[in-house]
Amino acid sequence: MQSPLTDVNGSDPPDGTRSTAADGRRERWAGHREQRRQHLLGAAVQALLRHGPEVDMDEVAATAGVSKPVLYRYFADKSDLWLAVSELVAARVIDAIAPAIERVREERDLVEATIDAYLGVIESEPALYRFLMQSGHAGIHQVIAGTGRQVAAGLARVIGDRLRALGLDAGPAEPWAYGLVGFVQAVGDWWTEHGQPIRRAALTEYLTTLLWSGIEGVRRSADLPRELTRAHERITP
Repeated sequence: MQSPLTDVNGSDPPDGTRSTAADGRRERWAGHREQRRQHLLGAAVQALLRHGPEVDMDEVAATAGVSKPVLYRYFADKSDLWLAVSELVAARVIDAIAPAIERVREERDLVEATIDAYLGVIESEPALYRFLMQSGHAGIHQVIAGTGRQVAAGLARVIGDRLRALGLDAGPAEPWAYGLVGFVQAVGDWWTEHGQPIRRAALTEYLTTLLWSGIEGVRRSADLPRELTRAHERITP
């Protein structure tokens, strides 16, 4: 029987044709495997929300509609699965915050957009966020820390650009960015732990007011000579 990789004359195709066909099959298989993996990750999240933090691999497999051996083809164990879930959530955080940072052009709006985007991710899946933040898995904590650094780095770049555009020293940009990220993460933990007792819009406004007041104060003092800054501090209640 003629092979599908044989030309009409019955001879073998050129090496380049065989290579192209093989590459195509590998790409299709890789794409199929990645789609299956994403489906299993989604099932893991649903199983967690349904069964709570003690969910096991049997419950994840049942939610996904596969056997447990199939699950183990994609994830070595439960820790590996939850590490992959944490990476998925981290990507969602980046995808939500990065465009928000890039869109705004006013300094206060920059702070507000960052806070609101982060709280929006938490609000969409609070149980999942709480599970990951309270996990004792070292790898998950590394993913969370890496996400915070990535957000802070992008924020520092934008804040630095804003300060330079105003003719001010850009030195505070990085500590401000890391401080903002750490502050909002801590408040986000409190918010989820207490069942989101404050509406997201209100909490965003509270935090923006607090953080922006501090940044604006530093920015104003940067415009004053040192002697006037000290005098201003003495007379400010």
